[in-house]
Amino acid sequence: MELPVNIFWFRRDLRLNDNHGLYRALQSGLPVLPVFIFDTAILNGLDPGDLRVNFIHRTISTLHRQLKALGSGLSVIHDVPVMAFEKLLARFQVKAVYTNHDYEPYARERDAKISLLLAGKGIDFRTFKDQVLFEGREAVKNDGAPYSVFTPYSRKWLELKNQTGVPAYPSESFGDKFLRYEAPGIPDLESMGFRGGPMVYPLKEISPDTLAQYASTRDIPGLDNTSRLGLHLRFGTISVRDCIKAGELYSATWLNELIWREFFMQILYHYPHVVKGAFKKEYDRIQWRNNEEEFKRWCEGTTGYPLVDAGMRQLNETGFMHNRARMVTAGFLTKHLLIDWRWGEAYFAARLLDFELSSNNGNWQWAAGSGCDAAPYFRIFNPEAQALKFDSNGTYIRRWIPEFDTPSYPRPVVEHSFARTRCMTAYSSALKP
Repeated sequence: MELPVNIFWFRRDLRLNDNHGLYRALQSGLPVLPVFIFDTAILNGLDPGDLRVNFIHRTISTLHRQLKALGSGLSVIHDVPVMAFEKLLARFQVKAVYTNHDYEPYARERDAKISLLLAGKGIDFRTFKDQVLFEGREAVKNDGAPYSVFTPYSRKWLELKNQTGVPAYPSESFGDKFLRYEAPGIPDLESMGFRGGPMVYPLKEISPDTLAQYASTRDIPGLDNTSRLGLHLRFGTISVRDCIKAGELYSATWLNELIWREFFMQILYHYPHVVKGAFKKEYDRIQWRNNEEEFKRWCEGTTGYPLVDAGMRQLNETGFMHNRARMVTAGFLTKHLLIDWRWGEAYFAARLLDFELSSNNGNWQWAAGSGCDAAPYFRIFNPEAQALKFDSNGTYIRRWIPEFDTPSYPRPVVEHSFARTRCMTAYSSALKP
């Protein structure tokens, strides 16, 4: 008979250090079997060249090597989670499964199924808060209602942080608690229907120099002076608590961006209708033009507005877009072209390495004016003025548009003042009481 074990299920927490659920599992008194599931319910909806799958595969390969050095290894299964656990339970005598909370709608549905499966076999399912400092109803108004405006939420968040501090979970200190066994090999990308590539991903490093300059340079896309840690926060290859501590030390502005991330997560938690519709439901009445040819030009970066086009080309080539360009491209699609924000949200979701449902949805709704704490609908960025202000030397534009200032660069798809008037008319007629 196999000796009893506990499982730790890696998901959006692909690291051995400061991992809350892993820390609890390693202190449970039983050997810990580390598991990762390539969830076919998610993978089947992705393009074979999806760079995020490549990143995950590289990351879990590194985890596997780290665990092998500890005499263990990562058990990797390519299946739907329920079937993956059926396989694990047939092989191991499992007492409990440990993992970290995930807040997205699919994840909550998946975890409910796993919890039910395990409960039927007398196995505990224990989940922990790891990817945020505050979750659910921890940072709410005094009357218990959730915040829907960022500034008071951020004040409450900072107040709670200062009261409770930022905890640490030194899971890296208990490497001798993993189950010692010969783990099977990791399935290669090709066997799962994906292809690898030579992609260079952002480094998993918190740079004090970058953070010290962040407030003054973060809006200048030509400098590219942002942390580039969004990908690592998305997949938990870096600890959010380490990031928060770095923000405390080096940059209140960067810390504020981490609070925005948690704000949008709690919006998704408390207001799940935002996944399919506007936070402010009256915005669902807007009559979008949804011109497919213009959407194609936006996707390709051929709108004739250089800052918009540079941002889209950067996204298409690298899976990343500078934050200022994200604001301008999103505002252009929704307000200049009057194309439904959900079209743009889906395009970003398919291509951003750092895609996170809550932030992507929250920021697109902010740009469209339909979200909580959104830019008012009459705030319409002028892409040319934005380029002059934030890329005055054309450094960013020329980096991504080699034909800029040549006859081959396309003429603007729409004239700004005409588009502004059209947008104001469409929005105001939809939002009449």
